[in-house]
Amino acid sequence: MKFDVAVIGAGVVGSLITRELSKYDIKIALLERHNDCAMGATKANSAIVHAGFDAKPGSLKAKLNVRGVELMKRFCKELNVPLQNNGALVVAFSEEEMPHLDELLRRGEANGVPELKVVGRDELRAMEPNIGETAVGALVAPTSSIVCPYELTIAGVENAVTNGAEFIRNCAVEKIEHKDGEFVLSTTQGEITAKYVINAAGVHSGKIASLIGDDSIEIVVRHGDYYLLDKSQGSLVSHTIFQCPTKMGKGVLVSPTVDGNLIVGPSAEDIDNGDDVATTTVGLDKIYTNAIKSVPAVSLRNAITSFSGNRAHPTSDDFIIGPSAVNKNFINAAGIESPGLSSAPAIAEMVECIMLELTGGLEKKSDYNPVRPEPVRFRHMSTEERAKLIEENKAYGRIVCRCETITEGEIIDAIHAPAGARDVDGVKRRTRAGMGRCQGGFCGSKVVEILARELGVPMNEITKFGGESKIMYHKTK
Repeated sequence: MKFDVAVIGAGVVGSLITRELSKYDIKIALLERHNDCAMGATKANSAIVHAGFDAKPGSLKAKLNVRGVELMKRFCKELNVPLQNNGALVVAFSEEEMPHLDELLRRGEANGVPELKVVGRDELRAMEPNIGETAVGALVAPTSSIVCPYELTIAGVENAVTNGAEFIRNCAVEKIEHKDGEFVLSTTQGEITAKYVINAAGVHSGKIASLIGDDSIEIVVRHGDYYLLDKSQGSLVSHTIFQCPTKMGKGVLVSPTVDGNLIVGPSAEDIDNGDDVATTTVGLDKIYTNAIKSVPAVSLRNAITSFSGNRAHPTSDDFIIGPSAVNKNFINAAGIESPGLSSAPAIAEMVECIMLELTGGLEKKSDYNPVRPEPVRFRHMSTEERAKLIEENKAYGRIVCRCETITEGEIIDAIHAPAGARDVDGVKRRTRAGMGRCQGGFCGSKVVEILARELGVPMNEITKFGGESKIMYHKTK
């Protein structure tokens, strides 16, 4: 398999880079070691588009965060991904913490973040009546937003594939050599050659760079647990509520999601294994203790699931983006922790500029289309719109997921989309089937049946998330 560019890692960063490069007349491969895109930190983060006040002025984090906020509106509009500008509050819970808000204000102003201000107790309580009693003030960041990170990633991959990129699943990179001006990648899907390689491998980006002899990237795996609460608690707050940050990150937040739930987390613990995403009792207890300090009405009786993710904390404490010192045609997009989601569109733009400089310019495609068609979202339709849709296709009249009102037609669409779903979790991320209160207890078996039918495989070959995560087992004599 021969390409001009190979992008390693189909998280939000790798996917949006691939999408940006797909506008040019080059052959691109997006390589992902899992069975689907958005399988690492992208599917397990806070889903916040940060305003940009926290990063150190002059850092790549600061510059790309602010630029990412500017670009995110266009990206989401073109990709038909919901983006909600709900604003954020960093809350001080003592007078001793108030000077820290002033420092964040100065830092944000230095970074070019607009509309920041510090408010006192009364104004804060008017904005968020359910805030904790000990809150004394807050930094208000009106440009902060929320988005669904895996939906943004999936949309980016779909658009890139529509524009000619190739998405290669279950493609772990095991060895990289450089021969005759090309990289030769030995992968679990065979040998792949490319003139340029872009390393967007998340917590494994240091290991990928070391395959070409670049040992400059040191990544600490920072583990975080989360609770997701059902929609009965989604209206407890309207803003994203932060506590004052620490050296381990932005701390535990309480925030609505674009789908109406409430997310609480993360904890922060440095671990050795980047693939260990098991939640811990200690982490979840810490989340709850901190969450009720911010919003006492948060109730774990309304928790529908808990999950965890591992973010790539660079020892340099800043994003690592640029050509490797070992080989300039190997571009690192590494150490992308928070505000990585917020910065992703700007990181893609930056890598695009690096590629144009390295190549001396690339020819744009005449038929490039930046728009990803809006998927059917039956749950948001009016009665009249639903009736018309069902008249055109009866599959939209069969409700599979009762909690989220997801139809069979939507699941079929998700399977047959460019870079479509191949497992139960892939359907879940694309449609929300299984994301409701019962967590797939009602619809799970039907999703397996539809996947098997549409993919033309036996039901016992359908997995939850690829690999050996089979839903059903067939015992032979």
